[in-house]
Amino acid sequence: MTASNAPGVGGVLSADIAVPEHKRVVEFYSRVLSTGEDPLWRHDLMNNLGTPIIGVGERGEAYADLPLQWMPHIQVSDVAASAGRVLKEGGDELMHHKDERGQSQWAVLLDPNGAAFGVIPAVPSDVVPQTGDSSSDPAGSAGRISWLDLTVPDAVTMRDFYQEVVGWSGRDVEMEDAGGRYADYVLCAEDGSAVAGVCHARGVNRGLPPVWLICIPVGDLAESLRHVREEGGEIIQSRESDGEPAYAVVRDPVGACLALVPG
Repeated sequence: MTASNAPGVGGVLSADIAVPEHKRVVEFYSRVLSTGEDPLWRHDLMNNLGTPIIGVGERGEAYADLPLQWMPHIQVSDVAASAGRVLKEGGDELMHHKDERGQSQWAVLLDPNGAAFGVIPAVPSDVVPQTGDSSSDPAGSAGRISWLDLTVPDAVTMRDFYQEVVGWSGRDVEMEDAGGRYADYVLCAEDGSAVAGVCHARGVNRGLPPVWLICIPVGDLAESLRHVREEGGEIIQSRESDGEPAYAVVRDPVGACLALVPG
């Protein structure tokens, strides 16, 4: 996995969402994310290093047509070209911002299954704040987006779609359920870092919504899941390891979904 704020084509810089009941939703995430003795997230939703990784905005008129989904911001080599490929491959363009010279700055897009995501120009490494990565340096752990997951009926088509639109490369992950053997896919950024998974809606992924699930590490997953319930959210799916929560997909009070893991 790669940390958020990783520079380069295919890296996941950040994510945001525009919601109704803004105050309630901010309070939900503030309680759910800031758990543990050394929280990875502050109550203002900055990470513990003061870096803005996720954003919860008000669902005003300008954002009324956006789907109620967390939208990862993926770095690409050419925003306009990626937006054009989305339309060619059967997706849609929701927003496309250009500067006064007509140069594309960012776009919000939909894949053919209705999953929303943003594309932005690849960011130079010298301007990206470091967030730390608990997989290589536990002492330097910080709030970040550790992974993206998308579950769809036809993972092969979506693998090819994102390889074409974003520039990700894919590799097979062998799976098996009662229906037999099949493959899900890991998608990698230009530098080879594994960034995302595209999975068939079967086996352990059956029943998950066909949206990009941003995966957020928290300081105490069990405590975070208690707060999910207390604050009006719902646990859609959870998995354990050695009797402790290891992964959970949750729905917030207004219906948006994301995944939580131990930090």
